[in-house]
Amino acid sequence: MADDTELKGKGLLKRFFETISNLSLFSIRFFKEVLLPPYEFAEIKKHMYELGVKTLPIVSVTGFIIGLVLAMQSQPVLKRFGAESFLPAMVSLSVVRELGPVLTALIFAGRVSSGIGAELGSMRVTEQIDAMEVSAIHPYRFLVVTRILACTLILPILTLYVNFLAVIGGFIAMTLTESINLQFYLNSVADSLKFVDILPALGKTFIFGFIVGSVGAYKGYNAENGTVGVGQASTSSVVLASLLILLVDMVLVKVTVLLWPT
Repeated sequence: MADDTELKGKGLLKRFFETISNLSLFSIRFFKEVLLPPYEFAEIKKHMYELGVKTLPIVSVTGFIIGLVLAMQSQPVLKRFGAESFLPAMVSLSVVRELGPVLTALIFAGRVSSGIGAELGSMRVTEQIDAMEVSAIHPYRFLVVTRILACTLILPILTLYVNFLAVIGGFIAMTLTESINLQFYLNSVADSLKFVDILPALGKTFIFGFIVGSVGAYKGYNAENGTVGVGQASTSSVVLASLLILLVDMVLVKVTVLLWPT
């Protein structure tokens, strides 16, 4: 029994590294194709709308609740030590540096990566991608490059939007328990944020967006086994994209601390 469990564990680990290897080759191909004409700007714009604007409702609720709950949970603790004046700085730093980018990326992965995987997977199993190749249309450039670029460009914008709503949520949480001036709150937030807080955190959202787009496109583009394969591509896209976001974030946090020590 123990041997069977060990074999299954080795098999899962082997498949994981095979997937990462194939995904890396798939992503390298993106950097080769993205610079070659024709440039599908209309498709990129369309995907940015479909993948970004339609994600606004769920990230709006998430961003507001992040700031609201964070302030409500932290206020009693800070009040115990007489440090309530640090609450705006704590909320803004926590959201801008880590919570905003990571949670937005995970929500984005849940909605977008699965959608891309299912859409391209359906096109693969119904042989639409094969038909595009026969028609002299470059399917990778038209289907994959445009979606990855759209994800990479739209996620930083969504993150800024979530950060703003989270800061407003923190302000509302504070006004529920005590009277606080909005101008004082915003000044405290602005004074607490520095260049090393905003730019690296925003920069890594480009990487997160690339991960979401490339994972969804890879899983869908290489789907097989009919409708079962489409479902597997959709589900595995979310799992793999979320896992890679967390792993890459761990590395980027360490790199940021080394390059810009506080």
